[in-house]
Amino acid sequence: MIPVYSAARDFSLPYFLSHRQSTFTNAVTNPDLALLQPYPFEKIRLLLAELPVVDKPRIALSVGEPKHAAPAFVHDALLKALPGLETYPTTRSSDALRESIAQWLTNRFQLTQAVDSLATRHVLPVNGTREALFAIAQCLLDRTQKNRDVLMPNPFYQIYEGATLLAGCNPSFYAIDDHTDDNLSAIPDAAFESAQMFYLCNPGNPTGGVATKEGLMALIERAQRFNVTLVSDECYSEIYRENSGAPVGLLTAAEAVGLDQYQGCLVFHSLSKRSNLPGLRSGFVAGDAQLIDAFATYRTYHGCTMPPPTQAASAAAWADEEHVAANRAAYDAKYAAVLPILQSVMTAQTPAAGFYLWPQLFGDDKEATQRLHSEQNVAVVPGSYLAREMNGFNPGTNRIRMALVAPIDDCIEAAKRMASCLS
Repeated sequence: MIPVYSAARDFSLPYFLSHRQSTFTNAVTNPDLALLQPYPFEKIRLLLAELPVVDKPRIALSVGEPKHAAPAFVHDALLKALPGLETYPTTRSSDALRESIAQWLTNRFQLTQAVDSLATRHVLPVNGTREALFAIAQCLLDRTQKNRDVLMPNPFYQIYEGATLLAGCNPSFYAIDDHTDDNLSAIPDAAFESAQMFYLCNPGNPTGGVATKEGLMALIERAQRFNVTLVSDECYSEIYRENSGAPVGLLTAAEAVGLDQYQGCLVFHSLSKRSNLPGLRSGFVAGDAQLIDAFATYRTYHGCTMPPPTQAASAAAWADEEHVAANRAAYDAKYAAVLPILQSVMTAQTPAAGFYLWPQLFGDDKEATQRLHSEQNVAVVPGSYLAREMNGFNPGTNRIRMALVAPIDDCIEAAKRMASCLS
């Protein structure tokens, strides 16, 4: 059984011991800010500080920022909609954008809900899913309850943890690898009993693991039994390997278990990875209509409406699949090119989805990151910086995360440098 670790909100815990002293001098600040751990890239900055760097062009495989060209037609739609800057946008955004999203959801995930019903009741555009994945915790979690845990994967996207802590609840970690169904089924019932919400990243970051329809159905049934809200981060769902096939979404599984209104289920999607538009800050949340209404009310006060030109550009992007297929093909080509080079110095395999590699090294992940930086000017992320220790073990130990976002020639060059350095 894979262990689950719950970080109770007790300043005496070793988990928080080194972070309990707030760096803020203003005594009025939210005391929960003292619980936040440094972001991975801040840790990396300190890890690499003052190290010498070889005189070679830098190749960054550390940040998951797509570098493929954004679709030209999205630029055009954005420019054409600039007169929209003269009007205040609504919290729920335009009918056109919600209808474009609803049509995409229906086509992509074979949903049976009518498109107009999806658009009206089940879809809410957001300014990038990072903001929304954080805000949903502030909206839905109740810090006055005894069951204040929020289940989340380990390794994980640190926004889940920060959102949970600032909502007054406790991160509870379940270990993941590339066998997602097994990871989910290994979570004990006791972890669900003490939880209010469950963060799922499917496909996984950084593992690239994908849950099956049956695995998601089983997860939904357990969540329903224990009244746990499922929050599925599906931002990598469109960056899958063509020979692996498209991942199933949580809403598809919800319909399969009879939840035609997606009760207790929310999915988050983004144009950042799918359409190479990280700077557009555009995504959406979809699912349970009551939760969508609550989130819309929260966001009305939050004041984070999407600008009209962004809405127009987003509607155009969701309506096109040709550029998405080309994007997937580009990533497939990178995996095919770099894996034969790397496999002599690390245990690596092509993931089912995503644009990361999550290899097992033959040595320490932090030392490898330092050597690659200093000797080859290649940037990666130590795996242990993306995970938390559970029962004395960090599942990211001796792994690194590599984002294959650079041009293919740069990825090949980086792989050659890494093979030379780590051999």
